[in-house]
Amino acid sequence: MNHPTDSTPREQTGFMDLREMLQRLEDAGELHRIQAEVDWDRELGAVTRKALERRAPALLFEAIKGYREGRCTRLVTSLLASDARLRQVLGLPRDLSNRDLVRHVMKKNLEKLPPVLVDTGPVKENMVLGDAIDLFEFPVPRWHHLEGGRYINTFASIVTRDPDTGIMNIGVYRGMISTKKSISTLLVKGGQHWGRHFARYAELGQPMPVACIIGWDPMMDFIAGSPIAPGVCEYDVMGAYRNEPVKLVKCETVDLEVPASAEIVIEGHISADPETFEMEGPFGEATGHISDLPTRRPAIQVSCITHRDDPIFRGTLEGTMPGSMSENGYMGSVQRAATAWNILVAAGIPGILDVVCLPITVGVNIVVQIKKHYQGQPKQIAAALWGNSAAQYKYKNVIVVEDEIDPTSYEQLDWALAFRVNAGEGGITVFPGIFGSVLDPSTPLAERDVNQLGCAQWNRVLIDATRNWNFERRKEWGNERFPPTVRPAPEDEKRVLERWDEFGFPSR
Repeated sequence: MNHPTDSTPREQTGFMDLREMLQRLEDAGELHRIQAEVDWDRELGAVTRKALERRAPALLFEAIKGYREGRCTRLVTSLLASDARLRQVLGLPRDLSNRDLVRHVMKKNLEKLPPVLVDTGPVKENMVLGDAIDLFEFPVPRWHHLEGGRYINTFASIVTRDPDTGIMNIGVYRGMISTKKSISTLLVKGGQHWGRHFARYAELGQPMPVACIIGWDPMMDFIAGSPIAPGVCEYDVMGAYRNEPVKLVKCETVDLEVPASAEIVIEGHISADPETFEMEGPFGEATGHISDLPTRRPAIQVSCITHRDDPIFRGTLEGTMPGSMSENGYMGSVQRAATAWNILVAAGIPGILDVVCLPITVGVNIVVQIKKHYQGQPKQIAAALWGNSAAQYKYKNVIVVEDEIDPTSYEQLDWALAFRVNAGEGGITVFPGIFGSVLDPSTPLAERDVNQLGCAQWNRVLIDATRNWNFERRKEWGNERFPPTVRPAPEDEKRVLERWDEFGFPSR
């Protein structure tokens, strides 16, 4: 299968900073300003959760308790927490289908347009060094009452550089204020890209330089939180999405580059010396559950903060639950579907029609729709996904359906699970002991011991909800393997629909 082409018209092109995007959202009725005073401690997070449940617009808090004046007085969240806003950030029509959205993303993820370096930009308007550094000057929330502290890195894009290749990586990783000059992080050496960078710096006996970008074009959030191919810098992919190079400036105390019009940048280093580790957690994670007990983890020792005049803090309430999807849910579901589709294309698997990850599980569950070519095709799909590094936290449960089933419909999936799956006939395959997510509360703690195992272990499941080709074709079923459904004959359905108004029903 060839990669899909994309001829979808853009509503906009070019990069925007955070302030331009907020104006566009407000013009579209997708931004709500909260001018009543809100406490950063628990109340702000509770307001955000109830707003997510009610499918409210993005939120701009303008009167945060203890931060009515000072270095930073405003906080924005939930920018990507709806299908319409996500499409607006991507410059796509608001009513674009899931299939076309995923096909657009899978295509753009493979394109590159390198950034350009500029001398300076708004992010350099203010610089804080040495003893003047105080992370508590920013209105960082304690988002949830069970969290261990104030999480400053929820939707920060964190820049690191491969010490061997020099290629930068931008990812989204959680981080909690530990002291006024340090941020404790969830950083696992064998995990995501910055974890591999961290392991290499440890081998070299050097601390890892880090830059945390807080607030810029939400396109950065969308790309940084996605598994872009190893060896590709996310800045290159961001440029391809917008057909315009990202303008970068050099950091002050680390050898890294950041967007010139970012709101806030925090620079520092992380050491592999356990003596420098600090307590982190618990945290309200993507699973919708609170993570495990506080643990000593690697910490960013902050060496510099630069920011715009009157900066806007960018954060997000993590955790997706039924009826309350997070930004990560909406964004991650699209990116994980696109990543999976590209994996299947690269594996040479034919007949892929659609790939769906719903926001509720952010890619832990995945549905693949196919034109079935052979009996072992669903198992090949699962093997390709589970063998890819992008599956470490995702694709735990794979469901494969045929073209008669709409993979975005719970109703149709339920029907396929009931009448296409026979567990005793190969309909369910369990693949035990493969790498998985340390965040999954359904996995025993012993199987999440990264110090012992290197990474967590999962028991993955394939549900083959396609028609079984081991069944004989039968003449009375029109030479098919399954009996006909109760759908009317095509000619009968056509005739009835042509007379629909005559029957007195409302117009369709």
